[in-house]
Amino acid sequence: MYLDFYKLEKNPFHITPDPEFLFLSASHREAISSIIYGIEERKGFICITGEVGVGKTTILRSYLKQIDPKKFKVIYIFNSAVSFTQLLKQILLELGIPLKDEDDSDRINRLFYFIVKEFNKKRCVIFIIDEAQNMPNDTLERLRLLSNLETAEDKLLQIILVGQPELQKKLELPELRQLEQRIAVHGRINPLTHDEGIAYILHRLMKSSSVYSPVFTLDAMNIIVEEAQGIPRVINILCDNALVTGMGYQRNPVDTEIALEVVRDMNRNKPEPPPKKASGFRDAFKFLVSLLKGTS
Repeated sequence: MYLDFYKLEKNPFHITPDPEFLFLSASHREAISSIIYGIEERKGFICITGEVGVGKTTILRSYLKQIDPKKFKVIYIFNSAVSFTQLLKQILLELGIPLKDEDDSDRINRLFYFIVKEFNKKRCVIFIIDEAQNMPNDTLERLRLLSNLETAEDKLLQIILVGQPELQKKLELPELRQLEQRIAVHGRINPLTHDEGIAYILHRLMKSSSVYSPVFTLDAMNIIVEEAQGIPRVINILCDNALVTGMGYQRNPVDTEIALEVVRDMNRNKPEPPPKKASGFRDAFKFLVSLLKGTS
């Protein structure tokens, strides 16, 4: 829509995860290093947490894009809000293992048999569970059973739990302490700093054009980054809206006025916070004042 106007070759601010636009802040770099280390060293459980929109899925997709499919078998679980039985059935289906009328222990045995065969072929089996904070506690606890398959040195199954900060709080519950103790590698993705936010915008613009063009003024970028509070997804939304609005006004580069208008529009669409209720003491005080006024 606005590509030609701003001399861009492709949309720089898609909100869908795209490894091509991967921007590695310090915490993003640490998170992807944690994944690589945990998998290569066969540590078993890996946990990656971060707020909504910080780029957890982008990091995962970037990692999966660079691994050799001949050496790794990856199962990606998108729907984590399932029972352990449902999870097992989903895993077996993804691995091409036929379902039978059997109990969970039989399913686990057949899964273990499959993983051992893959290990003997020098292939690593990886389970990635996205939005893991939504997984029921019982399912999480029983997930620990899948980590029991190991040699004297290595875990044969690698499980990556990915979720919002609530996942870490959940793992600290007493009933999940045994699972938490088995997580060998932790990684956390933090919101971008202000400087990282500016660099993030410039990085995506550079990835979208072979010709440098100052699409945003520095002041406009400062406004957008400050409003986004370090969340890349929000930066993308604000930048995309700013480019659409800027083209409508025939404004190139996007300036402070455009950035402020986009921020106002976003805030206008946010739900109003509920009004604070006055305390009982305050109500009583107001009532007393009204009585005094009435008698004066």
